[in-house]
Amino acid sequence: MTTTSIASQNEDELGGPRSVLVRQKRDHVELDRLLHRIADAAGPQRQALINELCRLVFPHAFAEESVLWPVVRATLTDGEELTSRIEREHQEVNELFTQLEQADPDSDTHHALFDQITELLREDVRDEEDDLLPQLQDAFSTSQLARLGLQWEVVRRTAPTRPHPVVARRPPGNVLAALPLTVIDRARDHLDRAARRVSGSGGDRYRAMSSRLAAVAGRIEHVPLLTRGDRPETHRE
Repeated sequence: MTTTSIASQNEDELGGPRSVLVRQKRDHVELDRLLHRIADAAGPQRQALINELCRLVFPHAFAEESVLWPVVRATLTDGEELTSRIEREHQEVNELFTQLEQADPDSDTHHALFDQITELLREDVRDEEDDLLPQLQDAFSTSQLARLGLQWEVVRRTAPTRPHPVVARRPPGNVLAALPLTVIDRARDHLDRAARRVSGSGGDRYRAMSSRLAAVAGRIEHVPLLTRGDRPETHRE
């Protein structure tokens, strides 16, 4: 029985390059790199790195919640407890990032919120790498881990890239939310990049368009179907 954290295992031990465990660990390594860079950054660079962090964190978490955690609940004896704990962490991260979006990158508020987010993200990684994922490794063959990895990667590449705290952390709500919110989020990503490249009124125009799309996403989040499947501890009105 494997009790070793996936953090201390190499690619072969984790099932090869296609394994979902390798893909998870790779994202966790990139997460650590970004957190360190953001801590040392300021101004526009800090905001650009925060946006990059969002494009890593939220698709990663969405793929876990819609692909991996249902499998964990169906397979592991304590799967419900394990996934519920991580879903609560994901919910807190969503709520904190929503607040972070409203703060100036160089303000004390932004730094305090980011410190909370960093602590939660590191806790989430420990829970996954030291507990949940080693149990998944025990329960699944190398070929099964590879199939899960493919499913996880497909969803990850087509998932929302922004915080959506009102949407359910579980199917069917999160799955139903994926298409409209992914389109909006990725359009906002393009607009925000364009705003950083253009100065003056052009940049303001791109930022205004992104804000209007954010308002549309906020209305979509509250569609009742998109909250179906959520648990009381992760539900937000």
